[in-house]
Amino acid sequence: MHLFSAMFLLVMLAVMPCEALYPSPEEGWQIYSSAQDADGKCICTVVAPAQNMCNRDPRSRQLRQLMEKVQNISQSMEVLDLRTYRDLQYVRNTESLMKVVDGKLKVASENPRSLNLKGFQELKDKVTQLLPLLPVLEQYKADAKMILRLREEVRNLSLVLMAIQEEMGAYDYEELRQRVLLLETRLHSCMQKLGCGKLTGVSYPITVRASGSRFGSWMTDTMIPSSDNRVWSMDGYFKGRRVLEYRTMNDFMKGQNFVQHLLPHPWAGTGHVVYNGSLYYNKYQSNIIIKYHFRSRSVLVQRSLSGAGYNNTFPYSWGGSSDIDLMADENGLWAVYTTIPNAGNIVISRLEPQSLEVLQTWDTGFPKRSAGESFMICGTLYVTNSHLAGAKIYFAYYTNTSTYEYTDIPFHNQYSHISMMDYNPRERVLYTWNNGHQVLYNVTLFQVIKTSGD
Repeated sequence: MHLFSAMFLLVMLAVMPCEALYPSPEEGWQIYSSAQDADGKCICTVVAPAQNMCNRDPRSRQLRQLMEKVQNISQSMEVLDLRTYRDLQYVRNTESLMKVVDGKLKVASENPRSLNLKGFQELKDKVTQLLPLLPVLEQYKADAKMILRLREEVRNLSLVLMAIQEEMGAYDYEELRQRVLLLETRLHSCMQKLGCGKLTGVSYPITVRASGSRFGSWMTDTMIPSSDNRVWSMDGYFKGRRVLEYRTMNDFMKGQNFVQHLLPHPWAGTGHVVYNGSLYYNKYQSNIIIKYHFRSRSVLVQRSLSGAGYNNTFPYSWGGSSDIDLMADENGLWAVYTTIPNAGNIVISRLEPQSLEVLQTWDTGFPKRSAGESFMICGTLYVTNSHLAGAKIYFAYYTNTSTYEYTDIPFHNQYSHISMMDYNPRERVLYTWNNGHQVLYNVTLFQVIKTSGD
């Protein structure tokens, strides 16, 4: 928690050198505001300099370096936490064995004659079973040194931040902090009322957990109220039936407080989606879509997606029976797939959630086997050029105009093998399964807000 607070502080401080200057519009600034008009329409704006203004300030460069250090410390703490949790479980499992060895040694020390050949051999066998504990203890010693190093790094970061704060003046800092918090609150309120936008950027990845196999999917409901924080996880890409439901995101991170759903039919691929309390998934070795209701633990409806390829006929470039990819966005439920008449090009169909009937279909003209993954935002399909390292979002198809364009939106593929990438419109983030890691990306959407006079 302290690390994340420190990261927020750094982000907030990063804007301070520029805002304190108040340059004129001629120097590249654009002045915006945040308000709500008499009709309740939301007008969201900010104060933003030209990109090269902040880069000239040496403190900005120093703060960026500090942010990188904080991210490195955060990742080190995450690795340390996972390893410590694993090793602690092992130590607990060997605790009873250690008590048995300790008891036998006490008896032998008090009465050496009681230790016959058979007893000696048993004691030797027990001690042998404890030998794997030695490297675990050595790791603990190494981790202890790492903790000391991290503590020193955090202390140094705090000193640097204090020096920057003193340099800029406590009064100015507090005033600016209040302004930033107020603006953030108003912008957040406006953002909840904003409609759709065009994807212009993807944030640095946020690793939530490392669990499961190389392939899989995880998600939250794309439609239910924000008070419901359940998380679902489905490990593997074929013949799986086990769905884990976690109570909260925090429980998912810790791997605790979950219930298991055993699906009546196995799944294929990783293109599943939870939409309004139900799981939509592709039935194994078929082009049938199944709607499974979590509360009743039953299949509400299943329907064949006419002509859709399956069983690795038209997968993404990584394979994995990813022929049919189900997803949801602000406009509803979608299926992304292809057919033989479409010559392997990606087909987008909007589905009726209750009956699974196809409402409308678009042929993108883009070969599905050339795509790494894809996801829908505001009725637009975004396609990545690869599932491996160096991937970027480079194709977009707009269903509202039936047009497409090639894009160049980079994102950091941290673990180099993405087998699932889906957008959640409720949270406006991308959920990704990346080589056994569950990762989130924030997205930046460009929105043009028109007034009634436009």
